[in-house]
Amino acid sequence: MHRLNTQDLSLKGALPEPSPLEIEESERLAIVRSFQSDALEDDAELQAIVEFAAKLCDAPVSLVTLLEADRQRFLAREGLEERETPRDIAFCSLTLGQGELLEIQDATADPRVANNPLVTGEKHVRYYAGQPLLSSEGASLGTLCVLDTEVRDQPLSDLQREGLAVLAQAAMRRLSARRENLQSKRTIAEREDRLRRMIDGVPAIAWSADAEGNFDYFNSRWEEATGQSPPKVADDWRPFVHPDDAEAALAAWGESFRNGEEFEVEYRLKQADGSWIWVLSMAVPVAERDGDAVRWFGTLTDIDETRNALNERDLLARELSHRIKNIFAVVTGLIALKSRRAPESADFAVELTDLLRALGRAHEFVQPDALGAQECLKQMLEALFTPYQNADGEARVRVAGPNVETSQRAATPFALVFHELATNSAKYGALSNDTGHITLDIHESGDDLTLTWTEHGGPPVEEPPETGFGSRLVEMSITGQLQGTWQRRFPPEGMVMTLTVPKAAIAR
Repeated sequence: MHRLNTQDLSLKGALPEPSPLEIEESERLAIVRSFQSDALEDDAELQAIVEFAAKLCDAPVSLVTLLEADRQRFLAREGLEERETPRDIAFCSLTLGQGELLEIQDATADPRVANNPLVTGEKHVRYYAGQPLLSSEGASLGTLCVLDTEVRDQPLSDLQREGLAVLAQAAMRRLSARRENLQSKRTIAEREDRLRRMIDGVPAIAWSADAEGNFDYFNSRWEEATGQSPPKVADDWRPFVHPDDAEAALAAWGESFRNGEEFEVEYRLKQADGSWIWVLSMAVPVAERDGDAVRWFGTLTDIDETRNALNERDLLARELSHRIKNIFAVVTGLIALKSRRAPESADFAVELTDLLRALGRAHEFVQPDALGAQECLKQMLEALFTPYQNADGEARVRVAGPNVETSQRAATPFALVFHELATNSAKYGALSNDTGHITLDIHESGDDLTLTWTEHGGPPVEEPPETGFGSRLVEMSITGQLQGTWQRRFPPEGMVMTLTVPKAAIAR
């Protein structure tokens, strides 16, 4: 026989009963159904309760009942084979809306049940005591009851009445636990369903894998895109990845998986119609708690249109770059042609030609095919100063510092400024003799970039009495175009100019 936990029988620990409420029968039946108590028929805990109730009250029959629409159902029973009776003859119906124990000592003498078939028939019920089972809403569900075929002269003792109340509470706690468990499962199922619908609704393919690398979930986008069942392990991906991309992509995944590092690769994914589109494949390892096995969550995002647009943009940029180079060549040729007809303008023509060539060299570093484009300030400046070398090919303008990112917008003002500085130095400064040189130090400081031009070994210099073209060009380029500042000093050993520009103005 199943034993009941003695804590459930502690009279002092009994919970206060909910107050019975007058509830419409349709609402009461809905509450009864909410317990979905089919799974509790012959439940071990409820069975222990009715066995103990029978002993406590010295009764041959004890039941936990539920009053449904057309029947009284017995979830647990002692001393009775039947599992239900018709609702219209159930003694427990008399407890509806009641909170106190109902006790009938002589059923033949009680007008409410004297003609009941359970009294007049072969069941020969003479005694009944039923403690109502009240839900947390105050609805009467049924009873914990005891029955006897003998009339009782004495009512239940206080101890027996309190004992039945405690046992009824234990039965109600079992029913409530069942309902709470069902509600928790429904809540979890609803959340999982919402999450599944949300994941299926995103435009990307989403997947997950366990710590062993087994792919155990794909959203519906996978089959929509590929027309095939999803892969189970890494090697199963190979037929879906373009042959030119497969080795690199699978190797990158293997390395990320082994090291537990984030994964990000672009490759071409085969579609249901046999075509290929570019996708961005990303994955992250996640562990819910320290010590838990890692799970992987990833996405495949269609970037085909974006990639094609970038290719078209690069093609257009290359065409524009080619035309710009042609323009430089045409203008340089025209200057040379015109200068031969006007010898008095030869010096101006040479300066203008040198400037255009400097711009052309700067342009080489920001055109789409340039190696290190967007990260070429140092190389661009070194190329700009290539003409200023000594007889051994050693640079006379020495650039030092990080190779910071720059943009085409910033390259032009830089080229103009440093070409002008080098030209002036070749005329009046350190580059005007065979021994002088210049250091250009690039230094990052927070959000700013500082470039310091320092001349060494040239003739003594003095601050010019008036602002010339070079100063106006620096002001226009550094202050006007790059939102920076500049300063220059004229110590006897050579001019020093410091340019400070925001990094944001260089990179954009």
